[in-house]
Amino acid sequence: MKNPEDHITAVIVGGGPVGLFLAISLLREGFHCRVLEKRKNPVPDSRSLGIHPMSLELFDELGITAPFLQAGLKIKKGIAHTGEKELGEISFEHCPKPHNYILACPQFTTEKILRDELRKLDENALITGAEFLGFSEDKFSVNLRYKSDNGQLHNLTTGRLIGCDGTNSLVRQRASIHYSGKRYHDTYIMGDFEDTTDFSNNAAVFLPKDGLIECFPLPNGMRRWVVKTKSYIKEPAQEDIAKFIKNRIGYDLHSIESTMLSSFGVQHFMAETFAKGRIILAGDAAHVVSPIGGQGMNLGWLDCREIVRIFKQNKHGSKVKNIEPKSFNSYSVKQKKMVRKVARRAEINMALGRKQSIPALRNLFIQAILRSPLQKKAAELFTMRGLEHWWI
Repeated sequence: MKNPEDHITAVIVGGGPVGLFLAISLLREGFHCRVLEKRKNPVPDSRSLGIHPMSLELFDELGITAPFLQAGLKIKKGIAHTGEKELGEISFEHCPKPHNYILACPQFTTEKILRDELRKLDENALITGAEFLGFSEDKFSVNLRYKSDNGQLHNLTTGRLIGCDGTNSLVRQRASIHYSGKRYHDTYIMGDFEDTTDFSNNAAVFLPKDGLIECFPLPNGMRRWVVKTKSYIKEPAQEDIAKFIKNRIGYDLHSIESTMLSSFGVQHFMAETFAKGRIILAGDAAHVVSPIGGQGMNLGWLDCREIVRIFKQNKHGSKVKNIEPKSFNSYSVKQKKMVRKVARRAEINMALGRKQSIPALRNLFIQAILRSPLQKKAAELFTMRGLEHWWI
């Protein structure tokens, strides 16, 4: 039987930031792939916006950094504040160059750039309006089925099927891979507003008694506000977030233009394995961590780096030799350790932002870190450095 990897090395289900990045990475290495995405267009809102230095270094390797730098905004400093006084700051200036900053780039822009870069490599690689239905698998291949938006049914045969199709991944479900974890009691409301603050390109984290408020600069004169709430607000209104911010820290957003409002809870889920037979998971299909800290999308790109590394190790010309199961088992083990570390960091961030009975103790702790040599270590942690070191 002819090896299908002679033709399509991988089919990726899910054309969000992770799936698109993975396809670009595979094509750059000479592997033939296809991406199935149900949506015709990129997401319509800003969603995930922080691109960390490690991700920008991956973009450098692919030669796709320039359009991101042109569209995004560099955040080089974060200010910690109680709402009444400044506690200190985290500067990313002393982090490794050239990307000693976090790049704020709305997800719709990220997806558009990645779609454009993918089409430069292979204009047929991205198949939109494609609804993945299921697959069958044998020793040599995966045969998958999908439906186009006109109702026509299609089949594709590939060497590997990679699920980048989000938290509710149908690839993961069809592969019978268990997905477990927990939901936290923490809830938040967020919105993008015209920036009327004097923070310039700096981020600000407020730690008043009643709970966290964060704000991050966005391109085009906008700013993302995130507010800790007592409970989940099903249908958030501008009045809700404006009231919280006014009452806790005195900023008035009532009459300021907003472009997005949403509420979210926090959860940490992880697949039992990230690889099973010829099926591989990456991004939210494999793991979900708290969005506080903006690590989820970046963690998905690190998954892609490891997947591509394994493909490269088993490359023969423009083809892939039969990959031993232990190779992707090691991918699963390695990335799961990284996910646990990211989750722990996120839990610390959430704990610091919760309502405090004695906020002065929390504030003294943060002040001590930000006004000591530990500030540099905190900057490294906020930029996702050290994930591969066991002691951080």
